[in-house]
Amino acid sequence: AAQRRTQQQYENNLKESEAWTARAQLALQKGDENLAREALKRKKSFSDAATSLKQQLDGQSGQVDTLKRGLMGLESKISEAKTKKEMLKARSAAARANEQLQSAVNSNSTGSAMAAFERMEDKVLMQEAKSQAASEIAGSNLLAQFDDLGKDDIIDAEIIAMRAALNPAANKAAIAPEAASTSAPSSAEMDAELEALKKQMDNLG
Repeated sequence: AAQRRTQQQYENNLKESEAWTARAQLALQKGDENLAREALKRKKSFSDAATSLKQQLDGQSGQVDTLKRGLMGLESKISEAKTKKEMLKARSAAARANEQLQSAVNSNSTGSAMAAFERMEDKVLMQEAKSQAASEIAGSNLLAQFDDLGKDDIIDAEIIAMRAALNPAANKAAIAPEAASTSAPSSAEMDAELEALKKQMDNLG
């Protein structure tokens, strides 16, 4: 703004200097030398002012050029600062997000949730183990019942043998009809035995 004002003043003084030069020439043409001298004095005054303003204008031009270069550099730095500011904001947001994530991972609520899942898993494993154990116990009971059936037959055989040893004569008399009866079982006896076995199987089920 100062440079433009000085430029305007310089141009005005040049115009005035030229105008008073023309007036001095006109006065000489009219034969009025004194008036011509006064006009030349005014012309010199404006011409000196224009010269001074021209020097000032040249100095201001250098200053303005320096200011323009400084302004361009400042604008570049401001643009760079804005870019860095945006980058820093983005890094700050990322850091806050990461901090919140780590806080959530390390929080007691997350630990409690994981512990709850572990307890649930332990309960399920315990239920499965109990179920498997119950199945094994049921199977062993069934086998034990079959083993008990075999044990009764063995005990009955031992009782018969002991009776035979205590009374050989009675045993011989009893063996004949027993052998005869067992040698050829009737179909009715076989049906009864099968029916009894079926009932035992139903009771076991």
